[in-house]
Amino acid sequence: MATRLDRKLVAETALGLLNDVGLEGLTLRRIAKELDVQAPALYWHFKNKQELLDEMATELFVRMTAPVVEAGRDYGGGDWKGMLTQASRGMRHALLGYRDGGKVFGGTRMRFPVPMQPMEIFLTTMRDAGFTTNRAARAWFTTYTYTIGYVIEEQSVFPVPGDPHRDPAYDQEDRERILGAEYPLTAAAGVEMFGNTARGFEDGLRAVIAGIEATLLHDR
Repeated sequence: MATRLDRKLVAETALGLLNDVGLEGLTLRRIAKELDVQAPALYWHFKNKQELLDEMATELFVRMTAPVVEAGRDYGGGDWKGMLTQASRGMRHALLGYRDGGKVFGGTRMRFPVPMQPMEIFLTTMRDAGFTTNRAARAWFTTYTYTIGYVIEEQSVFPVPGDPHRDPAYDQEDRERILGAEYPLTAAAGVEMFGNTARGFEDGLRAVIAGIEATLLHDR
């Protein structure tokens, strides 16, 4: 019996193809070939590539937030800092598993109804810690956008998941040779920004969390 073609199956297939073809090479025609169907069959489910990306983002969201749903209020140790930190780490780890994962997820419109239990868990925990609902929402969105933006930049340096080789444009020796004499501080900054990206993410995340505590926790 043939597998029933639906939006979820198409999105899952598209995610499976990302590491082979990247975002630019991901077309409805390529996905149709993978599913062994004619391309017009997919247009019953998606009018265009943007609708497909929205569905892919929805599927990624469900996958990334599954640990939150499972753990409930105990996620991240049960306190707001731990929740935001662990959620950001989990999101980064998940998106780095897909070529162009940050670009696929960032700026898309998730399909509703999507289970929003994870968001409710975060906001409830933050309300209990003293945030207003508005400031809790701002805190979450700040860490969320920091993580997505960081992943997009990180994947420009290391475009292939699991491959430690950099894009040639980020070769550190070349950058120092070109910039070092005239712009020594800029060359040194490049080492910090594009060197150990995992450490850089953690540094930035700590700064974001500290800033949230300093500016949003008691902001009415």
